[in-house]
Amino acid sequence: MQNALKVVVIGAGSSYTPELVEGLLRRTESLPIGELWLVDIEESRWKAEIIFKLTKRMVEKSGSDMKVIMTEDRTVALKHADYVCSQFRAGCLESRIRDEGIAAKYGMLAQETNGIVGLANACRTIPVALDIAHEMETLCPDAWLLNFTNPSGMVTEAILKNSSTKTIGLCNVPVNMERGAMELLEADPKDFFIQIAGLNHLVWARQILYKNEDKMQFIIDEVLAGNDKMRPQNIAPFEWSSALIKDMGMLPCSYLRYFYASDDVLAKSAPTECDGVNRADVVKDIETKLFEVYRDPNLAEKPKELELRGGQYYSESACRMMNAIHNNTGEIMHVNTLNKGAIQGLPDDCAVEVSAIIKSSGAYPLSVESFPEDALRLIQTMKSFESLTIKAAINGEVGTALRALVMNPLVGTGEKLELALKDILLQNLDMLPTFQRQDIDLLKGDFSCSSL
Repeated sequence: MQNALKVVVIGAGSSYTPELVEGLLRRTESLPIGELWLVDIEESRWKAEIIFKLTKRMVEKSGSDMKVIMTEDRTVALKHADYVCSQFRAGCLESRIRDEGIAAKYGMLAQETNGIVGLANACRTIPVALDIAHEMETLCPDAWLLNFTNPSGMVTEAILKNSSTKTIGLCNVPVNMERGAMELLEADPKDFFIQIAGLNHLVWARQILYKNEDKMQFIIDEVLAGNDKMRPQNIAPFEWSSALIKDMGMLPCSYLRYFYASDDVLAKSAPTECDGVNRADVVKDIETKLFEVYRDPNLAEKPKELELRGGQYYSESACRMMNAIHNNTGEIMHVNTLNKGAIQGLPDDCAVEVSAIIKSSGAYPLSVESFPEDALRLIQTMKSFESLTIKAAINGEVGTALRALVMNPLVGTGEKLELALKDILLQNLDMLPTFQRQDIDLLKGDFSCSSL
């Protein structure tokens, strides 16, 4: 295959990988993949082997001559790569289950990209993500790192600020918003435009145009009427405040309900004494069932059941991004990239999630109309939380982690917060390479070794 590309997937044991493979196989003419390397750690080897066998069947069915290789040696896989898709979960799903249980124990919202659970996730993940980025600087310096490892915004910013590796972050939330609005309008993509802006899991639709007509009010009315096509599958149906959304004049993503209706969300999402189930427990159950489906030796395509997982369109976005960069298409996608003045009131060198023109040289964010003051203050507050969390993750600074959480409106303060932070750091200590036990012990709370 002439000018064949090498694509590496880190975290290949993810249940999302079949969607990525499907997307690559659909683009064989415009995106000539010669080698697809599937990388995962020993702990997830059983998942990776199931994915590897399914991928081989999918490739064979398609008639493609793409070579599929599985390895645990990341450095071998990265050598001379063209695109690296990062979708690993540091600590695996078991860490998320534990983190969410700790958050629930202290009456806090359990969400893997925000609050105390998001901080723990970032502190486990960012050091690994930076190791990958630094390896790429040597092994494949011209490659693109496409990150949809959560928390995507913080991981992407950490890499952009601390590595020369070319990096773009992706999330399925804006894609769900885009596709949902198109469905409501019955719109042809060539006549449709939506502008998304904010931070990862903290975005609003700022413009919705169809055939050059403003359709924002129409979409708002449809959503408030209960016809919300923009909500991801992993978020249960809910109602926005009509007074709030109509006065705002822009459409928030579903994750903003954590801020606009935090008490309601906490009351509905907290595990009861009867079931003790957090979102992570639900995800584990879905994944268990998915991998049973993937084991079927007769399966040679992405199964319909994958849509239940909630992260639909992550992998499709990665394929679109590779195609846009490789073919210099100039299409507009919604990505995590450097602000560069797109959102007024934020530093130019921080990561934002915005609509951007994608060229072979990277992402060029579209300028955003000034946010209303209340929305801007929320964005600035959460950017401070993200920046402090990144600093804590890189340097192992317990005090900085506490400062980050104090900034976040979704967690408590005072002694309860210190107890929760100490608990979650101790429970994760073996996966936090930059943190020291003696520093964690400065926080309030007395936890015996049996809790580790």
